[in-house]
Amino acid sequence: MSQARHHGDDPRPMPLFRKRVARTTGSVCRRAAAQLPAGKPLLPALVIAVVVLADIAAGAGVPWLPLLVAGPALAAATNGPRGVVCVGLLAAATGTALGVGHPVPAREPAAVVSALLAVTAASCLASAMRGRRERVLAAVRSVAETAQQALLQPVPETVGPFQVAVRYSAAAAEARIGGDLYALVPTPHGIRLIVGDVRGKGLPAVGTAALVLGVFREAAHDEPDLLAVVGRIERSLARNLGPDDFVTAVVAGYSGSGGLEVVNCGHAPPLLISASGEIGTVEPAQHAPPLGLRALSGQAPGLQRLPLAVGDQLLLYTDGVIEARDHAREFYPLAEGVARHASDEPDRTLSALHDELLAHVGGRLHDDAALLLLRKRTDEEPAPVPSGPETRPRTMVSGSRA
Repeated sequence: MSQARHHGDDPRPMPLFRKRVARTTGSVCRRAAAQLPAGKPLLPALVIAVVVLADIAAGAGVPWLPLLVAGPALAAATNGPRGVVCVGLLAAATGTALGVGHPVPAREPAAVVSALLAVTAASCLASAMRGRRERVLAAVRSVAETAQQALLQPVPETVGPFQVAVRYSAAAAEARIGGDLYALVPTPHGIRLIVGDVRGKGLPAVGTAALVLGVFREAAHDEPDLLAVVGRIERSLARNLGPDDFVTAVVAGYSGSGGLEVVNCGHAPPLLISASGEIGTVEPAQHAPPLGLRALSGQAPGLQRLPLAVGDQLLLYTDGVIEARDHAREFYPLAEGVARHASDEPDRTLSALHDELLAHVGGRLHDDAALLLLRKRTDEEPAPVPSGPETRPRTMVSGSRA
């Protein structure tokens, strides 16, 4: 483009004209900004204002005008079609006003304005498509939230003699649910709960998790024996899963005797935090395969009975917690984290653990992660409980209480 300048005898008319253009453009900018959708960024209008100020300061004329296309192009990413049109018209009006003050061929500012209008039209289309995608994403998120409420039903803060807290994070982008599962239900046979991890990720894992939770909730009410609940889940998975699919899980039950029945099916061992602050790993007395693989191994799970005193806490979690790595590829030390953050309020404990876990991985988990913490707050009258091997936590580690 030509950079011809006016070299008249009196240099004052041009500065006066530039001042009038600056005032007019500023007024147009303010009116256009007022028309932009409420709550949207004003960056596109600011870009145009910067181009105008740069042109006035440098006096370069038409060569600055093509930069005005940045306004409607940026508006497509931040505004709806109406906002894009406002920014485009503002840029076109500004380009015309700036071009009038320079004695250049009319075709040059006309070409710039034509380009501005073309970019504005394309930006309107891009903005409309972006808005449509955002509406679709909002609908998908709404469906995901509904599915989460149906699949992972809220856990009460107190149930029977326990305080309860849960934290769950799905690894899939924009997801609310994943392959990890948990449930806690009061039944005629006592309190029953499950924490599990489905092999794999994505929608297939969600489907398997839904299957496990559905069978668990039904069997927990029907079966008086905890091993029978596990057997119902095993038979259902054997009919519905592929040969390479399985689910690791810890199933537990409390019937009011002061002890907790635990069945571990290939899952990470729970952590027991005693009232004195000691932390121990509850290793299974009898190792059993994950749910869905019993027919291949021929091993049946065993029932443990874990004594719980008032103030004791039991933390159940999934592999996504203990296998979370930082930038140095170091695993998250869960037992050490529990020792730092354990308190008499399970919700506060899990909040601190969850925040520390996210900080450890840099803000985003690469696997689903679930944490469920029980704290026994009161004692109850003893009640008959099916006999089973009584175990105490192993690998005791001293830990301070918050």
